[in-house]
Amino acid sequence: MARKVFVEVTAKFDTEGKITPLSLLWEDGTVYEIDRITDVRRAASLKAGGTGIRYTVKIRGRQSYLFYEEPRWFVEAKE
Repeated sequence: MARKVFVEVTAKFDTEGKITPLSLLWEDGTVYEIDRITDVRRAASLKAGGTGIRYTVKIRGRQSYLFYEEPRWFVEAKE
């Protein structure tokens, strides 16, 4: 099972209330720019537990899931 890593996210909020994550700050201090968002849906994290809005993102060419579980953001990380 994976673990939840809570991350700081820089996001854009538009006038309609849509949230667009732009980058995330990893636990070691590295900032990762989000290249592209390919999907947004309410979903559960099957690997780490929890539920919220799941963003399928591309970071440095690799697909990852970024979850917004109000009021925090997390990613699934290997143990």
